[in-house]
Parts: sequence; structure tokens; C-alpha cells
Amino acid sequence: MTGHGAAARLSDRQRLAWLQLLRSENVGPVTFRQLVNHFGSAETALQMLPELAARGGATRRIVIASQADAERELEEASRLGARFVAVGEPEYPPLMRRMDQPPPLLAMKGDLSIPLRPTVALVGARNASLTGIKMAKQLAAELGKAGFSVASGLARGIDAAVHQGSLDSGTIAALAGGLDRPYPPENLTLFEEIAKRGTVLSEMPFGWVPRARDFPRRNRLVAGIAFGLVVVEAAKRSGSLISARLAGEMGRLVFAVPGSPLDPRAGGTNTLLKDGAILVTEVDDIVSQITPLLEKPLPEPDRLEEPPPTTAAAPPNDRDRDKIVQLLGPSPVLIDDIIRHTGLHPSQVLTVLLELDLAGRLERHSGSAVSLLPGDA
Repeated sequence: MTGHGAAARLSDRQRLAWLQLLRSENVGPVTFRQLVNHFGSAETALQMLPELAARGGATRRIVIASQADAERELEEASRLGARFVAVGEPEYPPLMRRMDQPPPLLAMKGDLSIPLRPTVALVGARNASLTGIKMAKQLAAELGKAGFSVASGLARGIDAAVHQGSLDSGTIAALAGGLDRPYPPENLTLFEEIAKRGTVLSEMPFGWVPRARDFPRRNRLVAGIAFGLVVVEAAKRSGSLISARLAGEMGRLVFAVPGSPLDPRAGGTNTLLKDGAILVTEVDDIVSQITPLLEKPLPEPDRLEEPPPTTAAAPPNDRDRDKIVQLLGPSPVLIDDIIRHTGLHPSQVLTVLLELDLAGRLERHSGSAVSLLPGDA
């Protein structure tokens, strides 16, 4: 998973082990990558999970996804005409590889060439105005004519209008639940059309019914797949502003369509403009900003060859663990600062953090920062 070079593919056995590891308790994208890099393969990492969690102070045995469950999910994906695409494989959306924590596996269905084209994301209010819906459809359609794929989150209102406007040219819907659990129900027909003519994708398991806390993860996918994100309508507190913040943190361009100061649905977009978002009144406002970015080559995809196990330093001992835990608290601290302060080898620090993570005691933040969960702080 490290280094550069031509994109590779996982073997069937590796894909099964990756899915099993990813579906295990307390294994998120960062933990997954560090486990595979540390132990050399997902299979070995799976064997080590109970021991690592125990060293991290887990009070009960960690729940590891069974091979049978992973096989069933792969079979369900195949039955529905979907695939699990690994980071670095040719079909994996190229800009997502540049995210801070790219999903190791994406469930994808439809035309998988669409996310490989330059993409723009458009999002906005669920209770959209007729003017907002018209603007969203128009921008999406014109971006398609200009050669862009268009991404959104399949929500009511603006998102639905975006997908409708770009259905003929190439639309991408990111879901908060499993690919077999599209939400909301009234967009089911639209979802089925996108699955046939566009692309639908999710990082969540099949069968997963979306909860409120899953939508920010969906928003992260929408922001991460695109060169820029356009907010058409948004109140001052809305999920669209979360998407805009995430896009900004990833270094993506953030655009906003202005609205009447008398319309609460324009409160968020007008605030974005005050904070430096790029004003959009026509499609050229977007295309002119993104076109220069297309001339810069993207980084080569990560290799998928699972690396040799890390052997650069002796395993951490109990004294090392205590030293690291004492430095942690409820406030995020940079992992590099922990390494500098303790004088321990980076692999020793990362191992202890993995142990705490698998024990359910650690919270990871953007920018390679970590903190202890409230019960441990």
C-alpha cells in the first residue's frame, strides 16, 4: 500500500481479507492502513487484532468480522451488480486517493468510468426553492456539457436536482448507507436510474441503514471525489456547510451561489461568500477556476502490493505504553509531537496508538492528530 507505480489489483483472497478487516470493530480507514503496513497483510493483521486490543486496555474481546460474513457481503455485491474497489485500483476515483483518510474499499455500481473523469460536486438544501432547483439542474447540465462528471449525495431538494441535471452526461451519487439501502425512499427511482446510467458508491456495508452520524461521512466522499464543491442553497446550519468545510480542509475549491438576504436558505451560501468562497452565477465561474487544475498531473496511485512487516524497531513495552498514554488527553495532539516528545521510534508510537484505537480508547482527528476518548481522558 505504499510507494508509487502502476495501479495493481487485489487478488480475490486479499479482497476478502481486506473486507473482513475493514468490517471488524474499531477498524477505520487510518487504522486499516496502519495495520496492513505494520503487519504486511490484512490476513496477518486479522490474527493480531485480539492481542493488540488487549494490550491497548480493552475490557472485552474485540469483535472480528467473520470470513463467512465477508463472503456473504461480496456475494451480495455481485448479486446486485456492484463491486468492491480498493484504493489504488484502476477504477478507484483518483481524487479520493488524495484524501487524508481514503476509504480502503468502495462499493461501486454503474458506469465506473464516470468517476475517473474530472468531477465537480454540487450540494444544497433539502427544502430547496424552485429557483435553487432550477439553478442546480442548469449548472449540473452545463458542467456535463463541459466534460465534467457531477457528484452529489442523493438527498432531497438540491442534490436530487443535481443528479437529474447530469444524468445524461455522467452523475455520481454517494450514499450514507449501504448500496442496497438508498435514502431517502422518495429518491429510489432516481437512485435506480443513476445505478444504470451513472455511478453509485458507498463505503458502508451492504444492509447498513443510514443514521444521522453517517451523513457527514457521505459528505466527505462527495467533497473528496471532486476538484471543487458548489453550494447552491444552504441555511446557516446545514450539512452542505459541513461538506464545504471538508472540501476546504482537503484543499478543494469551494464555490457558492448567492441568494437573497431575506431567504434563510441563502444564509449559509452568503456566509461562505463572505468567508472567501468563489462566487457562482454561471457555469463559467466554475469551469474557469477548475480548468487550470486539470493541467497538473495527479500523484501516481498507491501500490497495492502488501508491504513486508515493519521491523525497524523493537516492539513497545509497558513503559513505552504508559509514557504515551500519559501524554494523551481529551484535546487532540499531533502524532509527530508525541514521537518527538517521547523519543520513541515512530513505529513504536504508531503501534501503541493502534492498540488504543482497537481497544476503543482513541479518537483520530484530521491532520494526523489523536486524543483519548472522554472515558479515558
